[in-house]
Amino acid sequence: MDLDKAHTLLTSKTPQFNTSSNFNQAYRQKLIENLSLDSQGRPFKIMVFRGSPKSSRKSIRFVDELRQEVAAIFEKDCKQTPYRCIPKGEKRVLDAPRLRNDYYSNIMSWGMNNMLAVALGHELYLWNSEDQAVHKLLQVRGGNDWPTSVTWSEDARTLAVGYMCSNLQLWDVESSKLIRSLQGHSGRIASTAWNGHILTSGSRDKSIINHDVRAANSLASCIKRHADEVCGLKWSTEGNRLASGGNENLLYIWEASKMSSSKFLHRLSDHCAAVKALAWCPYQNNVLASGGGLSDGCIKIWNTEKGICINNIETKAQICGLEWNRHHKEILSGHGYSIRENQNKLCLWRYPSMTKVGELGNHKSRIINLCQSPDGITVISAGADETLRFWDVFGPPTAGAGNSMVSDLQGLLSFRTSLLR
Repeated sequence: MDLDKAHTLLTSKTPQFNTSSNFNQAYRQKLIENLSLDSQGRPFKIMVFRGSPKSSRKSIRFVDELRQEVAAIFEKDCKQTPYRCIPKGEKRVLDAPRLRNDYYSNIMSWGMNNMLAVALGHELYLWNSEDQAVHKLLQVRGGNDWPTSVTWSEDARTLAVGYMCSNLQLWDVESSKLIRSLQGHSGRIASTAWNGHILTSGSRDKSIINHDVRAANSLASCIKRHADEVCGLKWSTEGNRLASGGNENLLYIWEASKMSSSKFLHRLSDHCAAVKALAWCPYQNNVLASGGGLSDGCIKIWNTEKGICINNIETKAQICGLEWNRHHKEILSGHGYSIRENQNKLCLWRYPSMTKVGELGNHKSRIINLCQSPDGITVISAGADETLRFWDVFGPPTAGAGNSMVSDLQGLLSFRTSLLR
């Protein structure tokens, strides 16, 4: 039963025994046949020292097949959709003479009709992004009054214009006619926001007024909670909550159904400067981004359901505007004065990590306002250097853009990584 010794004896050419022995060549051959073959002449498998033959059946390598499949899909996606990259410069620059260097004003709005409304000094112009035609809508007579806020209605049929001297007007852009003047404020109106047929305005008189533009008496509710000028207003996408920022460094969250009682949902006091820049997240309904002024310089991300700050990033610069990327999980901030960095810059941040993706900026003075095109690709920055700069920073959209990060399983089984910008 010592197979090693038997194999050596059977295969060795060196004589291992006496030549006079009866173990001659014929006997040895017979012994080999009896030990290695069965009665039908087939070899015993136990004596096959070269190993078992390879199976003819195709082996199943699940992980390798998945990797090859995902790699093929990724290669196809790469051919169809090129990598996005941060633009090195502006797509377009428009002169904006007499654009006021006023941090608190909101003088620019891009409607769903693809028309940009911008206030320049005492005048308000409309720029058609399709044919680049420019039309002057209005001009204020008198040196002490001018437009301080401009906001398109959701259907882009009506333009709301707030003024330095507390006027609030509704304009029919198609006919270039004044539809209506709304009353209630006693100070400049630097912030306005639409929510369906409700127009909300915030003023230096510290009040917030909801106007129902369908009613003869438009004043639906008036709130006086802020201790200083209301310089930021934004309704959530669903229209159930309003965010208001004030010059006293406070941020309020209001529920639409309870605004008539002046009862706020949350009063947030984490900022150390005026809260003008506000933006609701387009893919998380209860998430709000807010930006503080020069003494604060922080972007804060809020869970408005619980009233807690879930992220905070110090930009070290005055924050004049915030815009969410609707195609990828990113947010863009526009900056003004700074003593250290990001002065007059646009900064792109990845959400929710809030790591900086990159920065842009050729403004020679601080950025006053930001607004976004209807398709969510282009962002316009209005600067105190009297220029409007167009940046294709949010596009183009890619397949599955709602989730730009690769799942753990894909990362484990393939070479795919998240798209670099």
